[in-house]
Parts: sequence; C-alpha cells; structure tokens
Amino acid sequence: MTLADRWLLPEGVDEALPEQAAKIEHLRRTLLNLHESWGYHLVIPPLLEYLDSLLIGAGSDLEIETFKVIDQLSGRLMGVRADFTSQVSRIDAHCLKGEGVQRLSYCGSVLRTMPAGLDGTRSPIQLGAELYGHGGLESDIEVLSLMLETLFSAGLSNLVLDLSHVNIVRGVLAACDLTDDQESKLLELYNAKDLPELDAFVKNLDVAQEQSEWLVLLPRLCGGVEVLKTAVQGLGGISQSIDDALALLTNVSTVVARRYPSIGLHFDLSDLVSYSYHTGLLFAAYVPGHGNAIARGGRYNNIGQVFGRSRPATGFSTDIKALVALANIDVAAPKTVLSPVCESDDLWLKVNALRAQGYRVIEALDDGCVDAIDFTLVFVDDAWQLVSAEQ
Repeated sequence: MTLADRWLLPEGVDEALPEQAAKIEHLRRTLLNLHESWGYHLVIPPLLEYLDSLLIGAGSDLEIETFKVIDQLSGRLMGVRADFTSQVSRIDAHCLKGEGVQRLSYCGSVLRTMPAGLDGTRSPIQLGAELYGHGGLESDIEVLSLMLETLFSAGLSNLVLDLSHVNIVRGVLAACDLTDDQESKLLELYNAKDLPELDAFVKNLDVAQEQSEWLVLLPRLCGGVEVLKTAVQGLGGISQSIDDALALLTNVSTVVARRYPSIGLHFDLSDLVSYSYHTGLLFAAYVPGHGNAIARGGRYNNIGQVFGRSRPATGFSTDIKALVALANIDVAAPKTVLSPVCESDDLWLKVNALRAQGYRVIEALDDGCVDAIDFTLVFVDDAWQLVSAEQ
C-alpha cells in the first residue's frame, strides 16, 4: 500500500466535512424534534448485535447486506446493523413490553455490504419511525403522513408518492398454483419489468387462460390513479386479500390526495423493492430527476413474534445524507468571536458567558485564523468588550 492509498476510504463509504456535517446535524435535530411532536419516542439501538437476534425474521435479503464479525468475548457471530427495523421491533417486544400503541423513532449510521441504489452509498445515516400495536388503516396513514412531513421539513418539494401492496402479487401467485421455481422466476421478471420475456414465460406455463391474464397484467398495473380501476376490473374477485388490498390503496390515496394535493400519486402493483418482512401496504417517495426512492416504508405485521410478542407494525425510513444532498438546507452559523488566550479569570468568565449566549469563541493560538471573524474581544476601559472585526 502506497502512502497515497492510505487516505482512501472503502468504496461506498464516505465522510462529512464541516459544512456538510453541520447540515446533517441540523436536519437530524429538526426531524427528531418533528417526530417527537407526533408522539414518537427516541430509541438508540446498538451498532452491532448477535447475528441471530439482528436478522431473525428479517429475511435473506437483509442478511446479504449485513457485515459479520466474530465477538472476541463470546466467540459468537455478530452483525453490524444494515437496517433498524429488527432492532426496534426487539425493543418494542422485549424491552418496553407495552400493551397499547407504541411510537418509536431512531436515527443513526447503518453499514451495508453492497451499495444501495444509484448513489452507491454503503453508509447511510438512517432516520425513521415505527408504530406498533395498531393494524388498521389509520396507523398506515399516520406513518405515511409523517414520512411526507419529514420530507417537507427537509425542504423537499415536487414529491411523487409510489403506492403498492404485497398481497396483490402474493394473492395472484397463490391463485395460480405455481411451483416455487416458477414463482421465483416470475418475481425476478416483475422486478426487472422485462415484459417481453415475462409474456413468453407465462405463455409456456401450464395454467388457465384467466390465470395467464392475471400474471401478465400485474406489471402493467403501473401509473396514475386509473391503475386502481383497471386492477379492480382485472384482478377483483380472485381472493379476499386482493380485494382488501385494492380497497386499502383506494382509501389511502384518497386521504393523501386530500391532505397533500401537491403530491403526485403513482401506483406500481407489482413493486417488490422492499424487505421480505413486509406484509401489507408499501410506499416510497421520489424526487423527479433522482432515481432512488428518498424514503420508503410499509407494514410488517408480526415481526416481533420471533421476540415473543406478535404485534402489528408499520414504519418508514430515509437517509439524512441523501436528504441533505437533495435539499437546499441553509444552516445559520453563529457569530464568531476571536479572543486572546484566556490568561486571566476575567477573560475566562467573559469567554464562557459569550459562549452561553450563542457566540462561537475562538482563542487566538497563532497569528492565522481560518474562520471568518465577526468580532474580537478587546480590553477597553477596564473590561473585555466585543469590537466589530470590520473596525
């Protein structure tokens, strides 16, 4: 390794320098305060846990994203968190043990083995909220609304909200009585949106004509609110779970359109871009011109069952670093005061009094100063006084 290589960070791992770090911290505080005003209590899970606790119930997709290490004390396998949901579910189920509705929020770094999306980051600062103990439409709408308010508070606008429901794809596949391999191939084609290959694959399946029509219709149910009407006509009556999912999407979209008329609504009823623990409504927010979802969430009932408590749950998450990169965040810097080195008690008291008032006070340890100075501390008339740096 050359000297120059020692300064390189791993691919997909970045750091925040002072200006960006100030914006990240300002936004973190702003958004956590927002969540608190909605009744969400902050929790801070550990950065790593034993792997069987961290990944239990989360599915193989999250396991692939998780860095694994050996605990030198116990010899057990541990994982660095790649997502907060399992950890917060454990806290609700095992630590808090409340019987009623529990609202929790979090913010912290996660680390992933593979880059996420087009921006290629493996080290997001994930912020999110989770609601436990309520399985109805009302909690879905609450969490979805909080996600949108979070993005508005970050200074984003022109948002597009994508809605889907896992029971639509699952219901259609279940009604077609396919093998595991056939289902896996279909899910792969749905994810790739490869319609010609999908049509050819379905044509060779040993299923009824009506079932073939359902399978090829699914990835074409993508667009505006008219998609829901087409879905009811094409998929309605297959199963109660599909009918309930379409009704829920209709209700959610109606509320969102009323509360947030500026939001663009989009539906993709074959969308599978989520962790496998999701069980119901899925939602994601996009900014035009940016390929990745900037926030994503959904329902994941019963994830706490593996910790001894099966509870309905819904939540969302976003990446604060991504929000800072997209939004025009202006952080007002405090007024900066240049002070002589504190060699007297009077100066020491004056410097700390100014800091308590919100000034940033820098002691002049050398002749140079890289910071822009607004005031200097000068001893005048037997007292330390602020003097404008422009004088």
